Amino acid sequence: MNAPSRLLPRDVVRVGTAGLRTRPLRVLLSAVGIAIGIAAMVCVVGVASSSRESLDRQLALLGTNLLTVGPGHSVGGESSHLPVDAVAMIGRIGPVISVTATATLAGAHVYRSDRVPPAETGNITTLATRNDLLDTVGATIADGAWLNPVTARYPAVVLGAGAAKRLGVTSVAPGVQVWLGSRWFTVIGVLNPVVLVPELDYAALVGWPVAVSELGFDGYPTRIFARTLDEAVAAVRTILAATANPEHPNEVAVSRPSDALVAKDAADTTLSALLLGLGAVALLVGGVGVANTMVISVLERRPEIGLRRALGATRHHIRLQFLAESLLLSTLGGVGGVLLGILATAAYSNYQAWPVVVPAWATIGGVLATVLIGACAGVYPAWRAARIVLTEALGAA
Repeated sequence: MNAPSRLLPRDVVRVGTAGLRTRPLRVLLSAVGIAIGIAAMVCVVGVASSSRESLDRQLALLGTNLLTVGPGHSVGGESSHLPVDAVAMIGRIGPVISVTATATLAGAHVYRSDRVPPAETGNITTLATRNDLLDTVGATIADGAWLNPVTARYPAVVLGAGAAKRLGVTSVAPGVQVWLGSRWFTVIGVLNPVVLVPELDYAALVGWPVAVSELGFDGYPTRIFARTLDEAVAAVRTILAATANPEHPNEVAVSRPSDALVAKDAADTTLSALLLGLGAVALLVGGVGVANTMVISVLERRPEIGLRRALGATRHHIRLQFLAESLLLSTLGGVGGVLLGILATAAYSNYQAWPVVVPAWATIGGVLATVLIGACAGVYPAWRAARIVLTEALGAA
């Protein structure tokens, strides 16, 4: 009794690739359909991961232990203010490492010159600030110098990154001045963008003493920044309101700037989920394209199928041949899509100055997804090819 014939794995690959080589253009178009879906999914995961890694690095540098205190509203809905000694009282809390404050000077606007119409403020806020602001909020100087105990008493100003751009101050040089309040202030420094306190980017910062003597400042802080020990953030947050304003703790608002960054990351994650859904749709369309290619291939190759059957190939052999073609075609598109997705992620991440992060599970999952799609797309064509009657196939020749 003769042993049943069987195809070795290398023979399956050989007959599968032979079918693909005979129709290169159709194979390319079908593979591109798969590649687009996989590239979209890998790119979405890669960009989201790169953005998240950049955020994690920023938070690691800046710290998530910064808390802000501001005035809230009274029971009657009226605006309240923080006590003058609120900064000193918060500084007495044990786990607080540093504390500083700013105050909005509503009546003092800054202009490039005294000839600018008063209404054209450029939405730049003037803030009275303490000398220890930079260290507490994690800000850095881009050009010039920060306020010190001497310059804080004189008409000197440090501009936020956005404020400097709007005022046309490109560099700090001797004699560069801006019109602030009702007199000239000398620009002594420009800040880099402040990630945790973005309102400083569009602010003109003057010393606390000169704000009192020259700009009519009443001494009430409007924003207090407190940096605490990492393990004590939650505990300090619960007592900040009562410490800042013991008489009316309900009129104090406490927030954590890093929460805004975390919320932004959550929004990005939601958007990524939407884009992943679109990538899955593209992948499904690519799978339909593969199935369509294989069905047409079966119809066109009926004479070949009949000849192989006449030479001894079984229905199982025919099924394996067309299933192998479908798997190879999908894998080709999957590998190309993964590479395209990685390149797109790298290009966008470099453009944004982010670290390039493409999770291994995304690339491996992308290839496995294409194998699954290839298997699903090839089942019906393979079954149909194996069901072709030998006499009809030979007759079609």
